[in-house]
Amino acid sequence: MSPLKIIVKDAATGPLLELVGELDYSTAPELRELLPTLPLQPGRRLVLDLSGMEFCDSSGITALIAARHHAQAAGADIALAGVPAHTRRILHIVGLDQIFALHPDSDTATRS
Repeated sequence: MSPLKIIVKDAATGPLLELVGELDYSTAPELRELLPTLPLQPGRRLVLDLSGMEFCDSSGITALIAARHHAQAAGADIALAGVPAHTRRILHIVGLDQIFALHPDSDTATRS
């Protein structure tokens, strides 16, 4: 089991979070607790770079949905970047690929 490391960066479009490790039942609360501290503004974008994420369970998916709700409440947009194939498959199966903007990497997500 790999602990979750969340690296917070500022991008031209808004906050960029790099998630490294496992986003699961034991680590998802870290992401959920961080969300209210992010400086989101209307018209900006929250980008979650998942390229370093090794595993994501249903609690992790729920945390991603919470991030989307947080962004929407602030009038901001959200994008997922570098989504690993196994997580992308889950997002597709449950239809979340239709509500999240998916980008191949964080550079693309912060440009669009």
